[in-house]
Order: sequence, then structure tokens, then C-alpha cells
Amino acid sequence: MRKVALIQRSYMPGEISCPPRPPLTDPPGQTAVVLPPTCLYLANGLRVIAQQMPVPALNVGLWAQCGSLHEPDAWNGMAHFLEHMVFKGTARLQLGEFERRVEATGSLTNAATSHDYTQYYITTTPAHFQDLAPLLMDLVQSPGLPAADFEQERHVILEEIRRSQDHPQRRLFRHAMDVAFDRLPYRRPVLGPAEVVARLTVEEMRQFHDTWYRPAGLTAVAVGDLPVESLIETIAQTWGHLEPGDVTQPYWEPEPPFAQVCRRDIPEPHLQQARLLMLWRVPGLNQLEETYPLDALAAILGQGRTARLVQTLREEKGWVTSIAAHNLTYRHQGVFWISAQLPVEHLGAVEAAILETLAELQTTGITDQELARVRRQVANRFVFANETPGDRAGLYGYYATLLNCLEPGLDYPERIQALDPETLRQAAGRYLPTQAYGVVCLRPQT
Repeated sequence: MRKVALIQRSYMPGEISCPPRPPLTDPPGQTAVVLPPTCLYLANGLRVIAQQMPVPALNVGLWAQCGSLHEPDAWNGMAHFLEHMVFKGTARLQLGEFERRVEATGSLTNAATSHDYTQYYITTTPAHFQDLAPLLMDLVQSPGLPAADFEQERHVILEEIRRSQDHPQRRLFRHAMDVAFDRLPYRRPVLGPAEVVARLTVEEMRQFHDTWYRPAGLTAVAVGDLPVESLIETIAQTWGHLEPGDVTQPYWEPEPPFAQVCRRDIPEPHLQQARLLMLWRVPGLNQLEETYPLDALAAILGQGRTARLVQTLREEKGWVTSIAAHNLTYRHQGVFWISAQLPVEHLGAVEAAILETLAELQTTGITDQELARVRRQVANRFVFANETPGDRAGLYGYYATLLNCLEPGLDYPERIQALDPETLRQAAGRYLPTQAYGVVCLRPQT
């Protein structure tokens, strides 16, 4: 399922819509009350989310509304390459100085690039927040991008691309995205193709950074045991002076559902078992209401040992080594997939059994017991996913960056609790047809 979050209020009417909520209590056994996060904008457009959480840790992160989706084809891989180059220093931080200062305090730092966003963060103690947060902000906003380091890091990226191609599951995913999307940039790899990355220039990277890394396209999130006012003040002192700049997000029309079965078989000389992935084009976050039933259907079909497909195909028939279902939700479109690892002789029977199970969902629906299991899973995961400052900061940044609103994070369990069997049956019929879908098979080469 998607990430879920606690959330909350906005001090800028019309900017983030989050009605007042009562304080949020921590998991059972903890007595502290955690107030909802504070959300506001600095004058230059930077969004700030801060929350005090009574634990001896603090997470500060920066989220850019910029990922591989925002690259032209000729720059595919630029967002991820830039994520690496950000850590090469600034006018005030020499190469390696940021990492040395972070590690000297026993803190951790990392970053990640996706199709829709890029995030950078530090996990530290409250005592080191005021010293380390400005360093992270300096790196993200003012990277030096030296030409010599650019060429050196290019080799690191190319090696990462090469290693990603050595893993069967990653190859399966890449083929699946190529089948899932004919037009949307989600079909392209976040790392980019080696031949494209080999041609990128540092001047192009500077242009990409100048376009997307503006205060109006960034969100700063800080969660930990410091007063909210202190968290906001540190961020504002570092970033408040930056010039505002507009960031216009592209809009992409979702692609239509498959009109027929689109099949791709790929021989794999080193596999011992086949990899099967069946997929459907489904709504993304821009059609948020439509995603909740699909999340529930994924849990019913293939999440947990008591899920339908796991019980039938692995536990009872023994046709698969593993099987799972997921609803992958990008901003502009989603992909619902069912994946399995299995002996090649069971491929036909397993695909037919999956289709039969979907047909049953579309006719007889789900049982009360299945729906109750999903509701319990969501309620528990909501608690488990919010136990640390890093968990909460990541969830806040995710929803603020992709939806410009934290409300769906808080409402997620309620939305799943409100689903009924008929809604799920209709969603299965509308979005998971048995006569039109994509299928990718990595087949051991004989």
C-alpha cells in the first residue's frame, strides 16, 4: 500500500487544505501526546512542515517536486545524477566536509530519487539540528557541481546502471514499466539509460537545477524533540533570504486501459525459475478517490500469508514459490500488478488461476472476513509507519510534495475502513478486466 501519515494544519489559507484535528496520541504503552504538524510557507514560497515529537531523535529533510518525470528524454537520468552531485560540496562546503561533519555527530544522511520527487535528509539528535540543518539546505540549494567531480561521478552512475541490469527482479520491473506506459515518462528508468547518461553535461545539470530547485518547488520537513518555533526559525534563517521563483508542474493525461492482452516473453539464460508479472493501468494520485479500493484489492489478493492468491497458488496448490499484488501509485497514473516466481511449467495454469480469481472478485465479491483483515492491517500499519521522526517526516514530505496537502495521510485508515464489498467488487470490474491487461514473463532459457 501507499505510505500513510499523520498530519496537519496550515497557516496559509488556500495553500494547504487541512482542517483542525485533535492531538494525536502515540501507540499503546506511550503516554505522550503529539500535536499535529504545523504547515506554513515562507515569503519566498518554501513550504515548511514542523512537528515536535518527544523522542531523542530528529529528522530534517528537503523534498523537491522534481524527479525523472521532469526530464526531457535527452536528459533521462539527470534527476538521479544531480542527487549524487549535490553531495559534492558548495562554495562553503568542501568535498566530503558535509559527510565528515554529519558523521562526527553520529548522525546519518541519505537521499533518494523517484519518478515524481527527490528527497534529502539527515537523522540526528535535537542538540545537533541547528548545526546540521543549514548544511543540508546549503547543499541542496547551492551545489557547486564542479566539472571534475561531475566526470568522476558519471562513472559511479554508469556502474550503478550496470548493476541494476544484473538483477532479475529489476529487469522484470523495467520491462513491466515499458509495457505499462506507451507515452508517460514513468516508462523510463529513474537511473536513465547508460547511453544517455554518458552524454549529459554539467552545464545541462546546472540548467536542470536552476529550473526545478527553487524555493517554491521545495518542502522542508523537520520532526523531533524541539519546539516547533525553533524548528521553523532555523529553516527560515537559512532559506528565508532566497529569491522566490515559480515552478510549474507538468500535467500528463493518463493513458487509456489496455484494449487487449499485451504480452512480452523474454528469455533469461541464468534463471532457474520463471518470473511472471501481470499488470493493469489504473488511476494515480490525481484521481485519489479511485486509488483506495485498489489498495484494498491488492491486500486481499496478495499481501500476507492469508491473501487469496497466496493461499490458493502457494499454500494449497504449490504452483508458485512466491506471489504478491501491489497498487503502485504515481502522481499521474498508477499500475496494479500481480507478480509471481514459479516453475516454468506452471506459467499457463497460474495466469489462468489469477484471471479466475479476478473474475470471482468481479462477480461474487469479497468476504466480510477478508475486508476485516484489510482494515486491521491498515490500522496497524498506520501506527507502525509513524513511530519515528524519520517515518513521520518522510510521510509528511511525500503527501505535501505529491498532493500539496497532508490530509490524505491522516484520512487513509478512515478511507479504507469506509470501503464496502460492493465498492471493491465494482472497482475490480472497472479496473482489472480479465480480457485486457499487460503481462511480462522472464522465462528460463532452455
